[in-house]
Amino acid sequence: MSAEASAPDGPGRVALVTGASRGIGRAIAVALGQQGCRVAVGYGGDAAAAAETLAAVEATGASGLSVGIDVADTESVDAAFKAVEDGLGPVEILVNNAGITRDGLLARMGDDQWSAVIDTNLGGAFHAIRRATPKMMRGRFGRIVNVSSVSGHLGAPGQANYSAAKAGLLGLSRAVARELASRNVTCNVVAPGPIVTAMTDAMPDEWKAAMEATVPLGRLGTPEDVAAVVAFLCSDAAGYVTGALVPVDGGLGMGH
Repeated sequence: MSAEASAPDGPGRVALVTGASRGIGRAIAVALGQQGCRVAVGYGGDAAAAAETLAAVEATGASGLSVGIDVADTESVDAAFKAVEDGLGPVEILVNNAGITRDGLLARMGDDQWSAVIDTNLGGAFHAIRRATPKMMRGRFGRIVNVSSVSGHLGAPGQANYSAAKAGLLGLSRAVARELASRNVTCNVVAPGPIVTAMTDAMPDEWKAAMEATVPLGRLGTPEDVAAVVAFLCSDAAGYVTGALVPVDGGLGMGH
């Protein structure tokens, strides 16, 4: 675990975003910085990319910190939280965005493929929430947002592990929401649909057109589309929203 920090010079709430080195996580970290938060940029292995995210956060005028965290490892989670607490203060806003894929058809999926995804995508959220909530409860304020996926309620061929983990985040979030509501701690789920990433940029135009055709709004989403919703759910204005599943999928999962 490693950490690099800039001075916590603002009054904003302290936010930790896991999986923030790129893509949706980076956009969320920047959006929270724009909202006045002090942002801890959690990353799994790419310290250079996390540094780029931190620079983007600081460009908003916010202070921040980058911290290595393996969400599947409870010791790493504890060490990362300690680093954030020492550098910025107790975590008041937690966004669980870290995730991995280990795709494979069900009949050929190994136990290791299943366990790795469940342990990171679902277990990792549990580990971070469990570590964050005692201080949130004592402070009588908390915002927790778990980043799921449209595949969590639609399913995805070749992704039984990923779909199961993302679906599990809803049950976890609603249990947390009920347990902690009396302490002014909210817990919600955001479920992105197809989002523009470096991977989608490399795909053929025919693939992009086919994907866009499945989305009622007729386009792929952007990381900023997701980040705007997450930032709202982390704000004081969202204090009466808890246990919600908010799709950001252009209507793809409508009715589920």
